[in-house]
Amino acid sequence: GPPSRAPNSGRMALPLGSLGGSLFDLHLGLDEKILRSLLVFIFLAVALRLGGKRELAQINVLDLAVLLLASNALQNALIGNDSTVTGGVIGAGTLFVANYAFVHLTYRNARVRRILEGRPRVLLRNGKLDRKAMAKEAITEEELVDQLLDKGMSSFDGVGLIILETNGKLVFLTPEQAKRLRPNMLAVEDADYSPGG
Repeated sequence: GPPSRAPNSGRMALPLGSLGGSLFDLHLGLDEKILRSLLVFIFLAVALRLGGKRELAQINVLDLAVLLLASNALQNALIGNDSTVTGGVIGAGTLFVANYAFVHLTYRNARVRRILEGRPRVLLRNGKLDRKAMAKEAITEEELVDQLLDKGMSSFDGVGLIILETNGKLVFLTPEQAKRLRPNMLAVEDADYSPGG
């Protein structure tokens, strides 16, 4: 008759002997994995920088869809056809090291920080909206009104400055706060804030 089977314990049998090689053998050289990871990191940094400061803090459904699809599209560019643990660790490790290096570089060098992160942008000065700056950042008056109400303010007339910071956050300052905390931004009449002048 047919061979008898052992009762099913509900656990899946895992052929551990066959996993060793495929889990850790690199399909690409170490140098190529690191270079691919760095190129993807630089591409993403440039793409997000060009996308504007608004994208960082005010992500919407379309932005999220683009980020998810971009991550999927870039996955193979990052580590190739490699599905090994080693390949993934090398790719991710390279991204973490590159991010650490960029953070420290921007911390120590104001010029590099300005290039990589941009500058804060004034969207409102002394109660008057800067429509040109708003258009550059793709921020509507309705979005600013929503934020204004969230901050417990009722009208732009009571606002000294609205600043879109480099991290994407909107900062609302009363005229008194603006005079005390950002007097140089109050005095500047163009849309961009330029530190030291």
